[in-house]
Amino acid sequence: MSDQITLSINGETRTCSSQTPLPDILQELGFNLRLIAVEYNGEILHRQFWSDTKIQQGDRLEVVTIVGGG
Repeated sequence: MSDQITLSINGETRTCSSQTPLPDILQELGFNLRLIAVEYNGEILHRQFWSDTKIQQGDRLEVVTIVGGG
């Protein structure tokens, strides 16, 4: 039995291991964790909950990179 699951990240279908912690998958995708905001299944997920959030089948993530400018 495979432990791979499918989820949506910024509208693209991705696969990862079941129960992968959110920060791990974000780092695997190359995001700088200090410069992003995450919407998890339609709700903004406060950074303090990222480590406790395990990715599950069918989850939807929207990741926004914070960009500074003038």
